[in-house]
Amino acid sequence: MIASLGKTLVVVGLVLTGLGLALVLVGRLDILRVLWERLPLGRLPGDIHLRGKDFSVFFPWVTCLVISVVVSVILSFFRK
Repeated sequence: MIASLGKTLVVVGLVLTGLGLALVLVGRLDILRVLWERLPLGRLPGDIHLRGKDFSVFFPWVTCLVISVVVSVILSFFRK
């Protein structure tokens, strides 16, 4: 029981380290900013953005739907 928990923690640690290194490299290459400017995520037709006098509400439901479909398709390839 303890050994399997230790192995799980090591794997989680390695994954987090890999993600951290990837984010550092992406930050240096400025790729995310370029992708964000070119992809209309968060600005798709149907995304809700309400501005009032004292408040602002933003809910990108179409963007969430598109991301969900893309992630589902990618994960379906890994399951087979």
